[in-house]
Amino acid sequence: METGINEDFIQTMKTMFALKEADANMYSPLNLAYIGDGVYDLIIRSKVLNEGNVQVNKIHKKVSSLVKAETQSAMIKVIEELLDEKELAIYKRGRNAKSFTSAKNASINDYRRATGFEALVGYLFLEGQYERMLTLIKSGLEGIGKLS
Repeated sequence: METGINEDFIQTMKTMFALKEADANMYSPLNLAYIGDGVYDLIIRSKVLNEGNVQVNKIHKKVSSLVKAETQSAMIKVIEELLDEKELAIYKRGRNAKSFTSAKNASINDYRRATGFEALVGYLFLEGQYERMLTLIKSGLEGIGKLS
C-alpha cells in the first residue's frame, strides 16, 4: 500500500468534482492552513495505517501524537533551514496569521508555528508540489525522531 498523495488520485478528484485549478497565492494563510491540516492528517494516517493492522485506538493515539501542534512546531524548527525564500514567507504568513481559535493542549507559540507549518503544507499541496511537500514532512519527522 502506498502512503501519501497519488497524482492520479488528485487528478481524478479534480475531474469528478469539477474543481478549478487553484492558485495558492490567492488563499489566506488560514485557508492554506485549513487544507494543509487535512492533507497532513491524511499523510500521517496513511503512514501509520501502513505500519500494520493494529487496534483503531492505538492507531488514533499514534496519529494524534504526530498531528498535534507541539509535534508540528518541532518539525518546522527542524525543516525551517531547508525552506526556500517563498516557502519561508508562506510559513511566516501562516505563523503570524491572527486566528480566532487556539489549541486546547498547546502553547500559543507551538500553535502559531503549527499553523505556519500547515499553511506551508497547504500551499505546496495546492501548487501540486507533492514531492517537495512529502520530502519536507519526511525530513521533519526524521529530524524529531518520529519516523519509524
